[in-house]
Amino acid sequence: MKQAGVVNKVGLLPCIMFALSGNLMAAEGKDVIYQVDGLNYEGFYMPSAQQPEKSPLVLLIHDWDGLTDYEKQRAAMLSDLGYNVFAADLFGQGIRPVEVKDKRQHTGELYKDRNKMRQLMQGAIRKAVDLGADSSNAVAMGYCFGGAAVLELARSGQAMKGFVTFHGGLKTPDGQNYQATQGKLLVLHGTADTAIPMIQFAALATELESSAVAHEMITYSGAPHAFTVFGSPRYREEADQKSWKRFTEFLQQQTR
Repeated sequence: MKQAGVVNKVGLLPCIMFALSGNLMAAEGKDVIYQVDGLNYEGFYMPSAQQPEKSPLVLLIHDWDGLTDYEKQRAAMLSDLGYNVFAADLFGQGIRPVEVKDKRQHTGELYKDRNKMRQLMQGAIRKAVDLGADSSNAVAMGYCFGGAAVLELARSGQAMKGFVTFHGGLKTPDGQNYQATQGKLLVLHGTADTAIPMIQFAALATELESSAVAHEMITYSGAPHAFTVFGSPRYREEADQKSWKRFTEFLQQQTR
């Protein structure tokens, strides 16, 4: 979960990590208003800095404070690596909660209405396709709340090449399972995460194995919840860089 005031501190690390690529921020992203069930949502589309018409799609799902500069920065990093990125909005246009009670309200509503959560992600995929992205060559990824949402998308049976969660919620809701999952799962988690403890990590591993779902699960020692959030007291540079490296390798492996 991102801390208030953190999202404006995201500029330095990506420049250090990708300065040698020569393409940093070459593409131009844009805010995109789209509708799901008659309501307006405001996503962010960042085309590949290389060959957008041939590049895979990454569907990016935000944390519990909505789609902010943090997700846009990650989208730019992925664009520089050659991916079209659609950062979805699961809360609604103009809804970017700041207070913890409001963040809990908006995420809680979706946790209680899993069908709506799925429909919102499917609506985002449709909009990405409208913008020229290839949903048949796509991976979904998310942070914290977004990671939990990505696992919901996996359980829904959505056809994707892969599903990736960074320090996301791992518990499977009652009555759900992974029998319909299409695509490999990559779970990147902090061993020191007290919000989503290792008992849930182990339970998910057991469940995925029993459901014969291809998966890879990695934990990072000393990494607490939200260890990837630049500038946050919880940020852990080593865990962030290692998890990002594995994620980008996963993208190369799963997409064509």
